[in-house]
Amino acid sequence: MAERMVGKQAPRFEMDAVLADKEFGKVSLEQNMKEDKWTVLFFYPMDFTFVCPTEITAMSDRYDEFEDLDAEIIGVSTDTIHTHLAWINTERKDNGLGDLNYPLAADTNHQVSREYGVLIEDEGIALRGLHIISPEGELMYQTVFHNNIGRDVDETLRVLQALQTGGLCPANWKPGQKTL
Repeated sequence: MAERMVGKQAPRFEMDAVLADKEFGKVSLEQNMKEDKWTVLFFYPMDFTFVCPTEITAMSDRYDEFEDLDAEIIGVSTDTIHTHLAWINTERKDNGLGDLNYPLAADTNHQVSREYGVLIEDEGIALRGLHIISPEGELMYQTVFHNNIGRDVDETLRVLQALQTGGLCPANWKPGQKTL
């Protein structure tokens, strides 16, 4: 049986990544916490697929809005940093990503995907998982999608803003509305 994660400390991670400047580096939850940042951690199945670039580029195109909310985005798949870089270096018109404003991390040993409950063990790939983690390291929000369905960036931003109010947000709450 799966164990509840929301409301608990998020599993800590450090992964190799292709950074926004296309250099190889590391990303970690601890670093975001030290910088008092929210973490928007999202998993996707594989590089060079069809749905994945639509959400990865949509998140990148809206990066400034996440940055304004003191949030860092980290995209993760079980592919290597070399595959990530090749995909980033492929133009969008050719089903590539082009320049990104946030890092893509490589969970090649599947540890992070497994700890966050999104790994499809027999395929060695992740489901589309989205996790929002507070600056204190608490997992505040988690959704997991079938790999055929892309995520909604507006909804991700709305949820992040709702969490940041610290209040009770009713159904269909939008930024700027009163909390309960």
